[in-house]
Amino acid sequence: MSTGEAARIVVLPGDGVGPEVTSAALEVLDAACHAGGIPIAVEQRLVGGAAVEAEGAAISPETFERCRQSTAILFGAGGAPRWDHLTGDARPGSALIRLRRSLELCVNLRPVRVHPGLEERSNLRADVVRGCDLVVVRELAGGIYYGERGRSGEGPEERAFDTMTYSRAEIERVASAAFDLARTRRTRVVSVDKANVLTSSRLWREVVTDVGRAHPDVALEHALVDSFALRLVQRPRALDVVLAENLFGDILSDLAAALSGSIGLLPSASLPAAGQPGPALYEPVHGSAPDIAGRGIANPIGAILSVALLLEHSLHHPDAAARVRVAVDRVIADAVLTRDLGGTAATAEVTAAVVAALPS
Repeated sequence: MSTGEAARIVVLPGDGVGPEVTSAALEVLDAACHAGGIPIAVEQRLVGGAAVEAEGAAISPETFERCRQSTAILFGAGGAPRWDHLTGDARPGSALIRLRRSLELCVNLRPVRVHPGLEERSNLRADVVRGCDLVVVRELAGGIYYGERGRSGEGPEERAFDTMTYSRAEIERVASAAFDLARTRRTRVVSVDKANVLTSSRLWREVVTDVGRAHPDVALEHALVDSFALRLVQRPRALDVVLAENLFGDILSDLAAALSGSIGLLPSASLPAAGQPGPALYEPVHGSAPDIAGRGIANPIGAILSVALLLEHSLHHPDAAARVRVAVDRVIADAVLTRDLGGTAATAEVTAAVVAALPS
């Protein structure tokens, strides 16, 4: 993207509360970009169940191509029980999987921060979570989710298998991302594996150790996933960057969501490897929440903080990203909160408050 050229943002609102929270995020993105003189061009496209009904697939070829050519993708949420019977490309969740795989989005960032004033909303004691600020770096393109799988036999002899495989290159690229991120934070990485049992984890540990030697300014610690899960809820404040393969990262990042007080607060970024061209994808980690869709009460903070990640990683404006985060903190401090956080504010009220709180 040349200087002065507008960044192309493809917005995929999706299903359930997706359209509501992406609309809120776009308001904040527009305000932040206007204040910072950042040119953007936004295009909205159908995805998920909405696309199935209108276009016959969870993501149409035209939408996929627009995403591929974009600077960044902002995703809302996909799916609802009404489409659970669908399979293949008609399944709403297949759109996100296809985007991740085809765009080679191998590094998933899931920041977890306990905002001042929300400690009492956590599932854990306030004194345990106060000041917690960590990032789970999850490998997103390999592992057991993409390995060989199958079923065979009948009756008592029926079997099923899923295969976890990793190459050295796959581990190196996500480990490098974790160490580079740690350099901008508190210079500590905990790499999580199951090296006492799994051969793939033993390779994981070896490669991460090698990458760590190239980052001598970052402290590296290895941990087994089972004992680390306990540590995550007992001493989360001591953690900085948590590196994990796909399955373990998926589980641990959802567990870490319990620290914050609401999954509605949490953003994520799915990035290509360093130096690889192409767009990144940003989304709140919550689902489509069809039970509250259309009621105007969904928490927009996760989507708004996903916009902060977009500003930082795809538009390369960390100053604008910081202003969005400051505004969110101000709104939370002023107790403008949705129902999941014990407040009464509507989605639109929280969004308007964040826009008004944006520092110039």
